[in-house]
Amino acid sequence: MSRELEDVSTPARLAQAGEGIGRDELALATRNHGLPLEALRYDVTPPGLHYVLTHYDIPYVPEDTSWALTMGGHVHRPLRWGMDDLRAFPAVTTRVTMECAGNGRARLEPRPVSQPWLVEAVGTADWTGVPLRVLLAEAGIEDGAVDVVFTGADHGVERGVEQDYQRALPLGVAAGEEPEILVAYAMNGAPLPPQHGRPLRLIVPGWYGMAHVKWLHEITVTATPFTGFQQAVAYRIRQEPEEAGEPVTAIAPRALVIPPGFPDFMSRARVVRPGPVSLEGRAWSGTAPVESVEITTDDGRTRHETDLDGTTHRWGWTRWRFEWTAEPGEHHLSARATDADGNTQPLSQPWNRGGFANNLVQRIPVLCLTSDGTPHR
Repeated sequence: MSRELEDVSTPARLAQAGEGIGRDELALATRNHGLPLEALRYDVTPPGLHYVLTHYDIPYVPEDTSWALTMGGHVHRPLRWGMDDLRAFPAVTTRVTMECAGNGRARLEPRPVSQPWLVEAVGTADWTGVPLRVLLAEAGIEDGAVDVVFTGADHGVERGVEQDYQRALPLGVAAGEEPEILVAYAMNGAPLPPQHGRPLRLIVPGWYGMAHVKWLHEITVTATPFTGFQQAVAYRIRQEPEEAGEPVTAIAPRALVIPPGFPDFMSRARVVRPGPVSLEGRAWSGTAPVESVEITTDDGRTRHETDLDGTTHRWGWTRWRFEWTAEPGEHHLSARATDADGNTQPLSQPWNRGGFANNLVQRIPVLCLTSDGTPHR
């Protein structure tokens, strides 16, 4: 009997009503991990706490490996750089908040069957490398160029298509200064860890994580739009399978609350004691700077403006704070971010087949004990 890739690589699907997380989704969840929400306290996320999503295998790249980045295609001078060549360029460091495009997918109904993210697929790091525009200028772009394609060393099969992981950016974005795209070799002042793309990756400030190609080894400038799987099929916002859909690009605004008090082990439900409770969290947006964050402690009946940290990094998250006087009983907390372009988080659940760009407000149940430490009902 003949065997084909389709035998091991199934089509995209939606979960049936009442269908729980399957073993395939659980297997993905054990490979990929989110940010523990208490780690939002770090201005810069330690690499081991930063969210990770790996489409295929993490390539094994020993430290003594000779790694090269090539640039070709619609350029005047095809070029090849070793790691020492790239480090010889003036280094640029940018603080960037990176979020998975599927963050929040597991809360959708019906649920797209894929990596089952709740809200933790995010992290912020200081990335150091060479501006992509500098490398493009060295190669020289020929007239008629349209896209810049980035190829990673991770290889696999998805929905029956065998592929290297590839994504593209329009030439205007790739060669631009705002945001300035980086070919990065360091994270938080140290060489990239294996799970974050060692030795080389792309950093696209303000864009969802699928654009930040890891284990980068090839850049190709094309005279026609790139139509690879991850560009034209996978990361599209669509309601029906046959739609072309809209591409996933810039990160929608989101605020998260650092869970207050202490948690129950299984449910992660939060417990606080009566009196002053400092609420804080982070907010970010890839479309414009965060302008305000509202907080509610009573499930939306009243809302309050929070205090934003005056220290800002355009492409990194913003800290917010609010002082709450907790009273015995059950409470529901949520924060809502709005950016300078007026984009804000929805209060009702948006939906699309891939579960992308879902920035519904987070909701945290909190039980405030009575003064003697017993629950109040």
